[in-house]
Amino acid sequence: MSHLISPSLLASDFANLQSECEMLNKSEADWYHLDVMDGVFVPNISFGMPVIAAINKHTLKPLDVHLMIENPDDYIKDFKAAGANILTVHYEACTHLHRTLQAIRGEGMKAGVALNPHTPVELLEGIINEIDLVLIMSVNPGFGGQKFIESTYEKVRKMKALITKNGADTKIEIDGGVTSANAKKLIEAGADVLVAGSFVFKSDNPSQTIADLKKV
Repeated sequence: MSHLISPSLLASDFANLQSECEMLNKSEADWYHLDVMDGVFVPNISFGMPVIAAINKHTLKPLDVHLMIENPDDYIKDFKAAGANILTVHYEACTHLHRTLQAIRGEGMKAGVALNPHTPVELLEGIINEIDLVLIMSVNPGFGGQKFIESTYEKVRKMKALITKNGADTKIEIDGGVTSANAKKLIEAGADVLVAGSFVFKSDNPSQTIADLKKV
């Protein structure tokens, strides 16, 4: 399978979300990455269910929703109703991770688990076969435009080895500081999905930037 590109709308022009969505519809993007922040789990606030529901009306591709929030279990049904196809929760925010994943899958969504930069991949050993997607944060969560953490490559290799060892079908997604300069190395390490925000939306030609990332 060739790698997927999931542009992060956190870096888009919020005043022109419909036109940004239409651009992505016509581009080679595979998913739409939507970062939900509550100002508690991370020191920032982004958008919630009403904005995602509005975006969903203009999208032709799956919504890849990344929850950077406390108590994600309380909102699983709401994000399904808003249009989420993939729902990713943070390992660090879930007291009963297995139950959370079951609830997400029970709503018909793909279940993802995100790991902060300091969280070791080995913590997912016993539950990897219940996870559709592991999102490895390559920056500290909360803000776009941060510098890529170089130790991410080794973390991706470890995650890939753990997935292979357990015979799982889990995809590896990378979020934070992804550019054309590190995309190839991430894919070679085992990444399946690349999230790119500022690199796409702040470029002169976002559609071409997405196409270039697909060709890596």
